[in-house]
Amino acid sequence: MTHSEPTLSEPIRALRDHLASVQTFESIGQLVSWDQETYMPSKAAGFRAEEMSALSSLIHERKTSGKAKELIDEAEGSAQAKEDSQVGAMVREAKRDYEKASKLPGALVAELAEVGSRAQEAWKTARKNNDFPAFQPWLEKMIALTVRKAECYGVPDGGEIYDALLDEYEPNARAAEIEAVFAPLADKLSGLVADLLDHGTRPDDAPVRTLATEAVQHKLGLKVIEALGFDTEAGRLDVTTHPFCSGFAPGDTRLTTRYREESFTDALYGTMHECGHGLYEQGLPKMGSDGERSAWFGTPLTEAVSLGIHESQSRMWENQLGRSRAFWSWAKPVLSSIFGGAFNEFDAETFYKAVNTVERSYIRVEADEATYNLHVMLRFGIERAMVKGDLKVADLPGVWNERFEKLLGEKVPDDTRGCLQDVHWSFGLIGYFPTYTLGNLYSAQFWEKINEEHPDLEDKIAAGDFSQVLAWNREHIHQHGRRYSAGELCERATGKALSPEPLLRHLEGKLRPIYGV
Repeated sequence: MTHSEPTLSEPIRALRDHLASVQTFESIGQLVSWDQETYMPSKAAGFRAEEMSALSSLIHERKTSGKAKELIDEAEGSAQAKEDSQVGAMVREAKRDYEKASKLPGALVAELAEVGSRAQEAWKTARKNNDFPAFQPWLEKMIALTVRKAECYGVPDGGEIYDALLDEYEPNARAAEIEAVFAPLADKLSGLVADLLDHGTRPDDAPVRTLATEAVQHKLGLKVIEALGFDTEAGRLDVTTHPFCSGFAPGDTRLTTRYREESFTDALYGTMHECGHGLYEQGLPKMGSDGERSAWFGTPLTEAVSLGIHESQSRMWENQLGRSRAFWSWAKPVLSSIFGGAFNEFDAETFYKAVNTVERSYIRVEADEATYNLHVMLRFGIERAMVKGDLKVADLPGVWNERFEKLLGEKVPDDTRGCLQDVHWSFGLIGYFPTYTLGNLYSAQFWEKINEEHPDLEDKIAAGDFSQVLAWNREHIHQHGRRYSAGELCERATGKALSPEPLLRHLEGKLRPIYGV
């Protein structure tokens, strides 16, 4: 299904054209950022920071210009915005974006972009060398700038300064509300993990420890994402330090992954995760049926509603589908055909159990389903404390290690596998981490609904037919863009408000039988 494209009145068309021009410059900025994270020579970092600053200033000026306000006011007063809910949503969200951007001084936007670009390069080196002191001054700068940004946005009524940052990624969410969900969820997950590891029988994980070259892993990744429905003529798969997805233009969605020869499933699931993001980006109505950009390009109708919903897409393909018994019924023969005879001794059931092994590990992006959210909760608490001023950056490693051991029961061996492992803080993505767990909650609830509507889903997946999953998400999630809030979208799609119960049912129902507890 795609958006209808009604005849637009002059005020609506004028606003849409302005938004499209802004988005064109934003897509250039995203392409420049993608290059920095993939193929940019290290010596280009200094000038790249200047480029990012200049682009950010230009985009900010266009977003907050007097012309932009005039166009929004005229569109808001038009009859079409009042009568057409789709057009009305476009104008409503455009106004929200304008008002939010207008609260930020242009100089601050430029400084955030430049410092973020330089801090990212400092993080890469510090992570590689296990050298937190080298990164500390850059993180201190980014925290200070991010707090200034939050102060410009203003503290929401009844909220805290962190909420102003959270709102960028999960509109209208509040840290206190998230904490109220996370705290009991953490207790239940910790209890489940302890029960599995202390009383269960660990599956044989030998299949996932088989050595595999980067070239073979890349071939497998491409085979899988194409089977899932990712259009490789409208996207590509590359390598980076920290995997991500960028859907920055019609017909151009970039996935990245990273490879470890000793654990090929890390890259497989990382690639499937980013593919989930990419399928969402390719499903948003950015392109028309003729292959050109759609009439809605650049408007909020072609953007993801929230990062929680975006994460629901990546986690669903990675976990609910990718770690299922049905998926491995299809994937094991594919794996054997690509890897040769390396896996002949293992059957699909052995792979299914192996990829659902639970362990207290250090790296979030490589964590299993049961422990993953504990990693997110750790970061949520720490970044919230840094923004509020309750935690100094200099004290971050010690606090990280202490809280990690309390949550996951392991001593952190070094900062590379501790507080330096994620790229997010280096360029100011603070308020982002909670959306990962929100995404897990949404994905489990969506998955239950898909199974309810398609009783033959497991048989289809086992046969390598993933079309029911993609079609459901295209219809219920992708096509709407930001027409509805995340909560509204969830209720429209599932008939229920977001709840942690589907995720707990999913984990308990799968992992307890595997571990025999």
